Amino acid sequence: MDAGPLLFVWPLSIAFTHYFANNVANFPYDQALREHVAAIARQVKLVNGKPLLTLPASARALLRADETDSVYFHVVTRDGKFLAGDRDLPIPEQFVEKEVIPGEIYLRDAEFNGQDLRFAYTYLAEPQLPKAAWVVVEVAETTEKRNQLANKIVASVILPQFIIIPLAVMLVWFGLSRGLRPLTRLRKTIETRDPGDLSPIATRRVPEELEPLVEAFNEMLERMKKNVEAQQRFVADAAHQMRTPLTGLKTQAQFAIRERDPEALRHALRQIATGVDRAGRLVNQLLTLARTEGGSEPAQQKHEPLDLALLIREVIEGWVMVAIEKGIDLGYESEGPAMITGNAFLLRELAKNLIDNGLRYTPPGGHVTCRILANAATVVFEVEDDGVGITEEQSELVFERFYRVDDATTEGSGLGLAIVQEIAMQHDSKASLHPNPRGQGAVARVVFAAWRPPPPPPPPPDDYSELYRQSPPIGP
Repeated sequence: MDAGPLLFVWPLSIAFTHYFANNVANFPYDQALREHVAAIARQVKLVNGKPLLTLPASARALLRADETDSVYFHVVTRDGKFLAGDRDLPIPEQFVEKEVIPGEIYLRDAEFNGQDLRFAYTYLAEPQLPKAAWVVVEVAETTEKRNQLANKIVASVILPQFIIIPLAVMLVWFGLSRGLRPLTRLRKTIETRDPGDLSPIATRRVPEELEPLVEAFNEMLERMKKNVEAQQRFVADAAHQMRTPLTGLKTQAQFAIRERDPEALRHALRQIATGVDRAGRLVNQLLTLARTEGGSEPAQQKHEPLDLALLIREVIEGWVMVAIEKGIDLGYESEGPAMITGNAFLLRELAKNLIDNGLRYTPPGGHVTCRILANAATVVFEVEDDGVGITEEQSELVFERFYRVDDATTEGSGLGLAIVQEIAMQHDSKASLHPNPRGQGAVARVVFAAWRPPPPPPPPPDDYSELYRQSPPIGP
């Protein structure tokens, strides 16, 4: 525990204690000085504007009877004319300058013969007297008793602190050590963990105050575990899927090296180019799947309101030439805007994979139709084809990785629909693929929740007094 702040506060405590002790010590002795001034003032009579002082010897002896402090007094006029008492006592300029009230007793501090004095004084006046002729009665006392009392007060406060503060420090240190023991134990548990251990931390022996922290840490571990699993799956999938096309490329390259016939060499090069295209498409699909599963690109995971009908139309325009080259009629049906909340980048990937899947499994002369069906609650995106079709048993299996309905007649990696399902789940939806109810082929469908704009704020009332009457009262 750092004792630096305590060492800084302790001198401040002593200084404040000394200041207030002086104020406390001054109070009773200032009262005694006021009584002395009042007693002397009663002995001063103003006769025809002239002061007469009749101070008995017993009263003078009483003023001098203090064994600790020296007491002085004098009676002077406001303009500095000495009348009685100790002639050497200083007469301050404030007697001339300060606005005062006759009969009130005032206090001041001054120095006399190297000693600090505390003064009490009052003014005696008659209505016909000018201010310069007012009589000032002043009693002064050294401050030894005051200092002694102040020192006793400071000692009575400070000395116990030499015992209480070290004891408090020990108790705080003991309490913090005991209170931080569970946190220390938790820190050691985390430090001694294996780097690959992403299992949650048990909360059985965790204090109630630390449970939210441990639960948040466990949630972070769960997210890290999912990311690590996604990366591991990506590595495993990439290693498994890239092995075959790379082996085929190597074989075709070896054939091309040995060929002497130009026509056979061109055939081998065409095979190599086809293999490169397959490998490139596979790499792109693996990278897309890794991005959608791992969520490693936060900017691409942002969801916002968008028009799905317009987005799908833009995607279809990029596939028109592909459909023409394959001799397939690619169509699009929509009744107008269809607003949903989603991520444009991911939704484009979803549409691309569904359209590619429909074109891939539809023979030349066939039809692939993309359709947007919207109502107040949902927006449905469909891709209908009249290709090879699927069975009801295959409708669930097609969304698994690397599962293909017909590996013999079509090219592909079996990742397209897995990517579609992952993107649909990130939009709180689910993709489905079923036999085409109109006949040959299949229908892929993704159902999204429709976006609803927030309600507009209520218009201000015409009568603002009504608004004030409806407002809650201010204050208790």
